[in-house]
Amino acid sequence: MSETSPFEGPFLAPPMVPPRGGRFFIAIGGGRGGSGKSLLTVNLAVYLAQLGRSVVVIDADAAGANLHTTLGLSAPPVAPKDPRGQTRLSPVETSVPGLRLLTVAPEAASPPRPGKRSWWSDLLRGLEGDFLVMDLGAGIAHRTLDLFSSADIGVCVTTPEPPAIEATYTFLRALFLRRLRKALMRERFKLKIVERLLSELPPLPLPLEIVRVLDRSDPALAQFALGELARLCPRLVVNGTRVRTDSDLGGLMQAMSDRYLGVDLDYIGYIDYDDAVWLTVRRRRPLLIDSPTSKSARLIERIARRLVALTTTREPRTYQPRVDRRLTLYDILGLSRGASDEEVRRAHKRQRELYTPGSLPLISILDDVQIQAEQARIEEAHDTLLDPNRRRAYDLSVFPEVETSNTPPQSIRKPPTPEQLQLQAELAREIQLTTEFSGAFLRRIRESQGIELAEISARTKISLAHLRAIEEERYLDLPAVVYVRGFVREIAKLLRLDPAQVDRTYLKRLREGLAALGRPVE
Repeated sequence: MSETSPFEGPFLAPPMVPPRGGRFFIAIGGGRGGSGKSLLTVNLAVYLAQLGRSVVVIDADAAGANLHTTLGLSAPPVAPKDPRGQTRLSPVETSVPGLRLLTVAPEAASPPRPGKRSWWSDLLRGLEGDFLVMDLGAGIAHRTLDLFSSADIGVCVTTPEPPAIEATYTFLRALFLRRLRKALMRERFKLKIVERLLSELPPLPLPLEIVRVLDRSDPALAQFALGELARLCPRLVVNGTRVRTDSDLGGLMQAMSDRYLGVDLDYIGYIDYDDAVWLTVRRRRPLLIDSPTSKSARLIERIARRLVALTTTREPRTYQPRVDRRLTLYDILGLSRGASDEEVRRAHKRQRELYTPGSLPLISILDDVQIQAEQARIEEAHDTLLDPNRRRAYDLSVFPEVETSNTPPQSIRKPPTPEQLQLQAELAREIQLTTEFSGAFLRRIRESQGIELAEISARTKISLAHLRAIEEERYLDLPAVVYVRGFVREIAKLLRLDPAQVDRTYLKRLREGLAALGRPVE
């Protein structure tokens, strides 16, 4: 993997875990079978158990429960029956201390009579443990969608293959529809409006398309649907990666999901294709126990750390889907308004490579005609932003606000040295759509442009102490996250970077660092 991959680098110490008694439910699903849901479920449960927590791993795959084989059991545990003949589901101990297994047969998982919905909720309430980790199996059955939606954290697992990616997007569409319908169960009249409008659309339409159609008929109902959409926050893991483009796939799927589905799909990591995985399966032992030093095991541990960090922060959700797609030319290329000509050329190249027929991140989202339309917009953005006169006219028409005249002028700097030019060329190759902007990386960019911290402080009114803390990632010396967000965006604008990308990636590192240090995030 390239050194610029957002998930490469030194491995962090395990973050704090929730206190005992604070039970957390994690569901692993995502559509297509064979994508690695069982692999992630078992090894995530093993990781949590090794942290000293009580864990119950639940095999709820209706197509065939098989987690017992990975845990070294010869057969799935048989659920005993009480004197009244009713099945009693009780987890059994495994060879991993602190880890118990519960296998749910498909017939047991079915409600005993139509309309009864309490079976699964009663089961989960009756289980004792700090973590419940459930393998939902493949498909978009109502039970699967309901459990995924009710989990504290839901994780979709995919592979870098067209069928798996399409199944993941299908799962997200079905998840939103199921959530919307359940939310309207007591509003029969509104539910009928939704069903009537859905009958005019293709099966499982894009969530944003559903909101737009509702908005033309009932704006209040559209706002309600938009609220349900904003509450979705599935996580994404890409399994079986072989090359750099495979590990980049997760970030691109996240961007496409935000732009076209309106779903906040959070990419949390990838797992390399590794012979150690199938060897441990044949040995019937979890990967983290049989081959803990393998590359795939270390990547799974990194994913597990990120998930555990999510259980400790509990930040309020602030995601807002963008219903209208009236993007500026800068948005189309993924640039900020201060982008240089060279940045425009690089962004144009990246977008052209992304918007091609057969592009994996666009599978089942855009057809060939829509891709051609996007290609035309990319070319228009490229031609306009590289022409100084056209760019100036466009900026005046789209951004009519006039900059204040008291903005401090940029200080006069010497021409770049050969070393700075070489560093600029290196950085130009490293900055991609999925680049993670760390403090050290921001310092390299600043130094390549010959900008001193004192100049940034004078132009942004950010103290030198805070600027140094940002670059050195001394998180405890920084103010509240809301203030750091503003600082980082101002720095990005001055360095001619994309403020949204710098903001998102740096604050993600900040939150993980604070969680690892045991400090709650505001």
